[in-house]
Amino acid sequence: MANIRIIPRLDIKGSNLVKGIHLEGLRVLGKPEDFARYYYESGADELLYIDIVASLYGRNNLLHIVEKTASEIFIPLTVGGGLRNIDDIRTILRAGADKVAINTAALRRPEFIREASQEFGSSTIVVSIEAMRRPDGKYECYTDNGREKTGVDAIEWARRAAELGAGEILVTSIDNEGTGKGFDIELTRQVTESVSIPVIAGGGAGSASHVCDIIIKGRVDAVSMASLLHYSFLKKYKYREKSFSEGNTNFLRGNLGYSRVDGIDLPELKDYLNNRGVQCLKHEMTPVAAV
Repeated sequence: MANIRIIPRLDIKGSNLVKGIHLEGLRVLGKPEDFARYYYESGADELLYIDIVASLYGRNNLLHIVEKTASEIFIPLTVGGGLRNIDDIRTILRAGADKVAINTAALRRPEFIREASQEFGSSTIVVSIEAMRRPDGKYECYTDNGREKTGVDAIEWARRAAELGAGEILVTSIDNEGTGKGFDIELTRQVTESVSIPVIAGGGAGSASHVCDIIIKGRVDAVSMASLLHYSFLKKYKYREKSFSEGNTNFLRGNLGYSRVDGIDLPELKDYLNNRGVQCLKHEMTPVAAV
């Protein structure tokens, strides 16, 4: 398990960074560019931007944010949400993205994966799987940021996506997402055992030990997380405390969102993992001024 990638996830609604639980109940946290800059200077290996309402409205609104981020941050940037066709992908790549994450459009028309991989290269195409456990223990794919059932088995879909040319799989547990209770190891391991391409785990990180567990037991190549890193940033810099009029006071200070999340800086997380035999890319941390 050498060079495990740590990927902060930034969910975007409009011009704001938001966070929810089970992909719902979104609260505004602040400006995505502030968080992105902090994670870049702290040693993130990649960044993941998801427009979480793009599929609902049939468009991706991240073009300006991607252009600005790509001009200031020099690590791979993956962008997802509302990418419906080859032209959408081309536009977001020209804006500065290195990879794209597709979910809803791929499930509606699986050949889109093949076409995109042939046009841009498989290494550019990440298939995002948002899955929820059914009563029978199997996992079902959801679309539209976890809003819509599909009836598609998540493990079978991961296998097919790889066969169609996906370069990576991003698997997110809707059941665990935002809860801080840890990743769904069973879901993740079933995906990694079904495909030969890299797998990124997402959904549920509440501590460094959760990240270590999903790497070792889930056998993933990378881990994406939001709350665990966002909370550390918010606590460390008392970020935008003066603007809590946007309705996130209870979310940030009470028991609705972060009560089960320890919060940790990226260098601390990588040190924790390296000390437990998980090799991560190591970056020197650059001090970041309070915002």
